[in-house]
Amino acid sequence: MKHIAVIDIGKTNAKLALVEAGTLREIAVETRPNRVLPGPPWPHFDLEGHWDFLLHHLAAFHAAHGVDAISITTHGAAAVLLDAGGDLACPMLDYEHPGPDDLAAAYDALRPAFTDTGSPRLPMGLNLGAQLHWMLETMPGLRDRVAQVLTYPQYWGFRLTGVAATDVTSLGCHTDLWNPWQGGFSPLVDRLGLAGKIAPARRSGDVLSSLRPDLMAQTGLPAVPVTCGIHDSNASLYPHVLGRAAPFAVVSTGTWVVCMGVGGRAVRLDAARDVLVNVNALGAPVPSARFMGGREYELIRQGSDVQPVAADFAQVLQSGLMILPAVEPGSGPFPGRAMRWTAEPATEGQRMAALSLYLALMTETCLGLIGAEGPAIIEGPFARNAGYLAMLASLRPGGVETASSATGTAAGAALLALGAGHAPASRRVALPPDAAALAGYAARWRAQVS
Repeated sequence: MKHIAVIDIGKTNAKLALVEAGTLREIAVETRPNRVLPGPPWPHFDLEGHWDFLLHHLAAFHAAHGVDAISITTHGAAAVLLDAGGDLACPMLDYEHPGPDDLAAAYDALRPAFTDTGSPRLPMGLNLGAQLHWMLETMPGLRDRVAQVLTYPQYWGFRLTGVAATDVTSLGCHTDLWNPWQGGFSPLVDRLGLAGKIAPARRSGDVLSSLRPDLMAQTGLPAVPVTCGIHDSNASLYPHVLGRAAPFAVVSTGTWVVCMGVGGRAVRLDAARDVLVNVNALGAPVPSARFMGGREYELIRQGSDVQPVAADFAQVLQSGLMILPAVEPGSGPFPGRAMRWTAEPATEGQRMAALSLYLALMTETCLGLIGAEGPAIIEGPFARNAGYLAMLASLRPGGVETASSATGTAAGAALLALGAGHAPASRRVALPPDAAALAGYAARWRAQVS
């Protein structure tokens, strides 16, 4: 097997990547915005637009390079409801739509306890169970039309193969529908009237089937295997689970910053602070915490491309300029708090420097909440943020690492098709010369947010 095509649909962008098996390097990438259509009946994702995009570029990738397998990774808090004919029973709800909040009290009476599911109670549709409850209660006839519920990666697998499934990582992503310790559905499935309608749960690396014959004819691909698929943060975790000894933590950065601790110290998980239990690709529970770091970054930078320099960080540390949480108050370890600056930034450079330190301190807070020990491996765009890395390196006794070889969601998803792998090579972040000043800044920040 030489090339794996990876369908990688994040909250912001949809991507198709062709990953080289030997190096896990992306040798071709195509993207399109994951735009939300306004409705009716509710804000929903452009599934048909994605489908046309995926088929077009699968054909192009195969013509140019050859495709030997297809793997899939998507964002969580997402499912697709199908009717008896395999078509959409309703449009796929955007999890940021506030509609489910209208029935919050009724849903709270149904959902199992955090101790049973590892799912904290989240706003909007961030609990998949809340989405399903709201849609079933508010759309006339939907309950009778629904024949199957598929988690999002497996929807694309279904369209490619005709085989319906869910996967353990997507079910274990704060859905309220899964018990991560017992490895089975929670009582909520029966309470929603969906017993027998949620597609069978499978491991992420299982092969669903081969590509449908009609799609082979349309794209020119042969009968390539299609893997079951995986939740995107767990795709980042998967290579490390395969090849690294515990304890360690993986920090997957993007729209969401998700901190996942493997083999850390035992702590009481605080559901009120967006702490949860994910499920890895092998089916094991993983204490996790997260915040919308990429969204917060965009809100604060407001389109600025200024790169802070050493003098900007020095001035921020000296003056104590800080962002206090939370920029995005609907999630994360400081829910409901209103963001504020301790002072107005004097320059754009100082604004961006303080932003880097804030994001690192939010990450460190999340790592502490899950008892993470050992090295923290940073994946995604924040691994290129020097100020962010310097602050974390000053605070983490186990050190901070960034990958020096191919990593991230596409590489992790590609490994599902390969069936084996090793931990990506990584580079340890050096302790910065101003580590003491950074640690002092962190202590003052903590004092103000505690």
